[in-house]
Amino acid sequence: MTEPLQPALDRIRRLVLDPEGLVRAVASGRRRGLPPPEHVKVVLRPVRLKDGVRLQVSRDDGQRPHTANVSFDEAEATLGELLAQPYGNWLVETTTRTVTLRVTKRGEAQVHTSDVGHEQRLDHDRAAPHLMPPDDALFGALGAGAAKRRQVDAFLRAVDPLLKSYEDSVAIADLGCGNAYLTFALSRYAARLGLTASTVGVDVRADQRERNTALAMELGMDGTLRFEAASIEEANVSDADLVVALHACDTATDDALARGVAAGARHIVAAPCCHHDLAAQLKAGGVDGGRALLGDGILRERFADVLTDALRAQLLRLHGYRVDVIEFIDSAHTPRNTLIRATRTGGAASESDWAHYRDLTTQWNVKPRLGTLLGAA
Repeated sequence: MTEPLQPALDRIRRLVLDPEGLVRAVASGRRRGLPPPEHVKVVLRPVRLKDGVRLQVSRDDGQRPHTANVSFDEAEATLGELLAQPYGNWLVETTTRTVTLRVTKRGEAQVHTSDVGHEQRLDHDRAAPHLMPPDDALFGALGAGAAKRRQVDAFLRAVDPLLKSYEDSVAIADLGCGNAYLTFALSRYAARLGLTASTVGVDVRADQRERNTALAMELGMDGTLRFEAASIEEANVSDADLVVALHACDTATDDALARGVAAGARHIVAAPCCHHDLAAQLKAGGVDGGRALLGDGILRERFADVLTDALRAQLLRLHGYRVDVIEFIDSAHTPRNTLIRATRTGGAASESDWAHYRDLTTQWNVKPRLGTLLGAA
């Protein structure tokens, strides 16, 4: 659904000018048919200085950011100038919601709002504190270097608002856990939040189960964290509140998503890995007009990544979930940096929602594994 642009920008203005609610706002991209905005990207966030809370405005010209701090009384004029720039996208994160605005080619606003809130941090220091201290014994036991610690911290920030929605306890199932870096961190962090966390990591390899079980005992986590040697299809997730699948290979991610949906999990989080299934279908599909896009292997693989995760997100929405697809860590740290984050609402999908899904699969002549598992193929 689209709406007139100006009223939508006015809502963005009100959210940004709220010093108690604003966490971060980002303006980026360009509108079609217009000259580019003055800066490639602008990031706004509240910071606490000696003389009170200010709005930090960081303008990036493509070379480096230029930062200034203005009072919220002065911020309205600054923000007005930014809203007048032809940015194509606005993202606003507050303590209670996340709002995205995209300007269509017709100059209208396409706005999406989710109830995923964020923690407000007013530290002026750009280096945000770690959710898991770098010197935590967990990292030493796992042999995690700086890059892995950054990945763990980025993942915990992405799931932090989900975990904080639980009052007392949470049951977590990590399907295809492998070395279980994030399984350990997720269980540890849930406990740091004061939750009684019962976590199971599932991997088909028995040697992984033995290694991870020994580490859990070494860290004193064996009372709340256990590991099973089983396939994703065999895992018992019937009682899981939060189902995660982190870098499960190819269609193993689909298997995990389907198990989460079937269990009625309150939250499902997946960081997909490779996407061979649809890439192979696209190569064999012979789609009319697709040669320019699909003829080169690297472009076909990248398009398969996008198409696979778009279909996964749509299928989750069709089965009663609100879905965000986000970048949870910069691609400099790992090329597999997409995170699908879903919250069960129980809402029924409309026929037009199903039609959009069927149009997409028909257009590209593909049958996604998740669609088959959920009976939507």
